[in-house]
Amino acid sequence: MMFGRYRGSFRRECGDILVEAESVDGLLTYRRRCEGQTFERILVSKTGEVVINPVEPVNLPKDITDFLQIEFSPMIIEPGASRTVYLKFPIEIGVLVECARDIEVVDVFAPDSQKYTLYGSPTNGVITRYYESTVYPEVPLVEPFREGVMEFSIQNAYREWVEVSRVVFESTDMKIYYGDFVAATAKMKILTKTMAETDFVDAPLRPGMVKSVELYTARKIPAIDRGYLMEWGLS
Repeated sequence: MMFGRYRGSFRRECGDILVEAESVDGLLTYRRRCEGQTFERILVSKTGEVVINPVEPVNLPKDITDFLQIEFSPMIIEPGASRTVYLKFPIEIGVLVECARDIEVVDVFAPDSQKYTLYGSPTNGVITRYYESTVYPEVPLVEPFREGVMEFSIQNAYREWVEVSRVVFESTDMKIYYGDFVAATAKMKILTKTMAETDFVDAPLRPGMVKSVELYTARKIPAIDRGYLMEWGLS
């Protein structure tokens, strides 16, 4: 497992991903290799820890959006019905340095390329990180360091049958946990044929999972857990 907290020198390698810190002439040097891309920084620290964990998947190749959109197999949901299913979502890996006084982002990387798309109209819509997933009745197997599992609870509070084939989230609300795999918990409440409220739940999918340090915390960006109102259609 690559995720965790490290002091001093360490080395973690998984496939084509290598993350390490080693002392060179008395200086601690952080290095990362992923898909042929490399990154290096010197770390000057007496008490700090290096934290490696999955982070909100909206940072690469640069800060474009705070929104994540997952498209999935269409579901037609009965009025008043609720169901919990599982989706997959993309992973980005964050490397941070933390001491008692502060935390700072050192590196963010991922083994896959990223897709972005527009949700809504060209004038009022939002750019979203785009991802496609199958709908699973149980927790699926995932490819480590590339994808996580989202427990997705959906409720149709509308008086008619509604078809849903996508969900859009505000990533600043995202709570990610990791253990044997990476996970998040989310919910959707359908309000009309074309509108729904979405939000994340701050809870581990399985007992014993560790909560990731959020990049918004490390970057000192205020985040208000308010969810997101999908106004531009559900399919």
